[in-house]
Amino acid sequence: MAVKLKYGDTARNALKSSSFHSKLLRVALIAALAVLVIGASVFGYFYYHYQQVVDDRLAAGPIFASVSQIYAAPREVRDGQKLSASAIATDLRHAGYNANPQLGTFQLNGDNIFIKPGAESFHTTDGATINTEGGVVQSITAENGVALSAYELEPQLITALSEDKNRTKRRLVSYNEIPPHLVQAVIAIEDRSFFEHGGINYLRTAKCGFEDIVSHHMSCGGSTLTQQLARGFFLSPEKKITRKLREIMITFQLEARFNKKQIFEMYANQINLGQRGSYAINGFGEAAQTFFGKNLSQLDTAECALLAGTIQSPSRLNPYRHPERSMERRNLVLDSMVETGALTESEANRAKAEPLRLAPPNIDGSEAPYFVDLVHDQLVKRIGDQDLSHQSLRIYTSLDPDLQRAASEAVEVGMRNVDEIVRKQHKTPKGEEPGPITYPQVALVAINPHTGQILALVGGRNYGVSQLNHAVSERPTGSIFKPFVYAAAYNTSLNNMSLGDSGVFTALTQLEDEPTTFTYDNGRQTYTPNNFKGDFRGEVTAAYALAHSLNNATIELGQKVGFDNVAALARASGITNARGTPSVSLGSYNATPIDMAGAYTVFANNGVHLTPWMLASVRNPNGDIVSDFSPEAKQVMDPRAAYLTQSLLEGAMTYGTAAAVRQHGFVGPGAGKTGTSHDAWFAGYTSNLICIIWVGNDDYTDVKIEGAHAAAPIWAEFMKRAIQLPQYSDVKSFTPPQGVTVARIDKPSSLLADPTCPSNSFYVAFLDGTAPVNTCSQMGENPQNFIQKIFGIGGSKPSAPDTNPSVPTPAAPIVRTVPNTPPDGNAPDATQPAQPKKKNFLQKIFGGGKDKQPQPAPPPQ
Repeated sequence: MAVKLKYGDTARNALKSSSFHSKLLRVALIAALAVLVIGASVFGYFYYHYQQVVDDRLAAGPIFASVSQIYAAPREVRDGQKLSASAIATDLRHAGYNANPQLGTFQLNGDNIFIKPGAESFHTTDGATINTEGGVVQSITAENGVALSAYELEPQLITALSEDKNRTKRRLVSYNEIPPHLVQAVIAIEDRSFFEHGGINYLRTAKCGFEDIVSHHMSCGGSTLTQQLARGFFLSPEKKITRKLREIMITFQLEARFNKKQIFEMYANQINLGQRGSYAINGFGEAAQTFFGKNLSQLDTAECALLAGTIQSPSRLNPYRHPERSMERRNLVLDSMVETGALTESEANRAKAEPLRLAPPNIDGSEAPYFVDLVHDQLVKRIGDQDLSHQSLRIYTSLDPDLQRAASEAVEVGMRNVDEIVRKQHKTPKGEEPGPITYPQVALVAINPHTGQILALVGGRNYGVSQLNHAVSERPTGSIFKPFVYAAAYNTSLNNMSLGDSGVFTALTQLEDEPTTFTYDNGRQTYTPNNFKGDFRGEVTAAYALAHSLNNATIELGQKVGFDNVAALARASGITNARGTPSVSLGSYNATPIDMAGAYTVFANNGVHLTPWMLASVRNPNGDIVSDFSPEAKQVMDPRAAYLTQSLLEGAMTYGTAAAVRQHGFVGPGAGKTGTSHDAWFAGYTSNLICIIWVGNDDYTDVKIEGAHAAAPIWAEFMKRAIQLPQYSDVKSFTPPQGVTVARIDKPSSLLADPTCPSNSFYVAFLDGTAPVNTCSQMGENPQNFIQKIFGIGGSKPSAPDTNPSVPTPAAPIVRTVPNTPPDGNAPDATQPAQPKKKNFLQKIFGGGKDKQPQPAPPPQ
């Protein structure tokens, strides 16, 4: 019979529960599978998406575009120069010889060195052997056996044009150029399993993710080198979880496409290591040059550790601003290298004992940023703005790196002294708060007087603070313009024209330095100048007037020459703003320091004006010429007039206002002139260098410091450093051209000095036939000389450096009207008021007519 079984409630519940769990498990499995499918789909989508991102980035060209490079002028080695073969080898090694045979090679054998430029050299492939002995070049022999007097070395790399508007600088290096200790240092401190993992350190990533969620700060590290590379190349610096996910996806792509050495090479060129001035330092190659002044391959262990340590926080660990922090971090890297086995304990300790040996922090001295900016501007003007930075051009310039460093150091030293003067000017009584102080700016331009090439340029006191280039800023030139007035007077004499009653112009021509009001523009305008310190010297020689920068005497000479003639000479010499007014004689018109450097080539280069230049040649990566540039030269003055003016400037440096450079230690042959208006200037030169110094305020307020105290000390500091360099050590005395005689003049009599006269004399140049005929011990044929000898008057007014002629100041200034047509040595226009006459013989003895206003000229006798 059938048996019917009945289940209790417990059994039924158990069956229901089992069924539910089974359904739940199935749902969970389905959900998990769905999540997996969705996740795989999402991963696949993003993997494909970021594959396209990476593809597009790589398809756009090389990961790092090779940027255009700026090179210095080739260094010239001359027979007899103080230079050793080993120093030449160092120069060539720094230029890339031997490391890049296509650029060139050299062989050093004791005191001899054989140089062979390669196909990519700036020069032809003609080689030469340089023989030295005792640190002096003995001979230079071409490869074909011909004796040479000079040989140019390969130009040095200055810097690269910045890559972008963010002013990024980098020097590309290959993995093989990276020192092994730098690789080991980076791995030890940043990513010890770099060569083993697949791009992600999952344990570190999970740990950092947990810490960031708990702390609510996205500050934990944990990224591998590949992740850092992915972030730097493709992502913004924002810290978000979504960015982290994108970073991981790109990391997978990089690991799939490149091997570990390639990834490290990209990392080494991409990593940011701080800021220098206004430039971003990217990559170890640029950092090595910035911090140590070396190529990356030349770094030692301690230097490698410092670079690796800086990665964590380039600003906080900047070795210039925070040397203690930087050394502490460096030593931590060295300890990490011991832990990874890259160093022994003793090796690490030796590296820790090494002090920081940083390159000078002055960016102006090593990379000449103001100069580089000007080069870029000129390139844009000449060959067009065709993304110059990314054309891989080799841009060869006029710069001398050694002289640039000397200029930068001189400015740094000199401006400390200027700042001290400014602080003293603002000194307040005790208890009073000093007001804000405006510290002046500065510019220095140094050029070769015989080629016009700009050898060194400093456009401001700190490029990182201000990129305004004061070397190209127009300012009133002040008294450094005055030599052009005297040069125009010499030009007049050489054209067989006299200066009115003064006759032929010479250094001993008498000029009146007294209060005068000049009227011009048909009497519609007046000009009443004053001397710098308000004193007047009466009748003085031209040599004395220029040496002591006397304003009214110089304007009187300008009037005799013709202000339009003065302005025309200035414009021909590159001072294009000059106009024919009385104030032109005092440098009231604007010019840039570069303009003035070019203008002074007229005096230093036999009357030939050379337009200052900085671009020599542009080549492509193979060394082929893209464009060459030729300097502009123009004869604007007779060589004799140039030398005669130079003679006056030598006097200014010997016993005039420019003698300040002697007080600051410059003792070589030189010529120069101070300038003081609202700004302070000094213009001076030797046989192989012209240097212009400008000091002034950006807001055009009066700097209130004389050129002799602000600008001249910087000039002296620069020249002292320059003549220590082999290429500028052979300073020579100036040689007069044919047709010029240099004579020794007795100061009291203004006659030729002879052995019977006191030793109170000086040298001055004369155009042949214009020097005094009599000596100081002779009375001469002119009876007036006898009276002058007795009374010490008239033409015997001393023009000596230690003499300040003192005459009573007239009760009212003389009024002189300047004709519209400049005087040319002929009689003035009869329609104009007559010029005041010189005092006659009796007036000079008895003082008659001194205080009277000028009267109309009497009828001709």
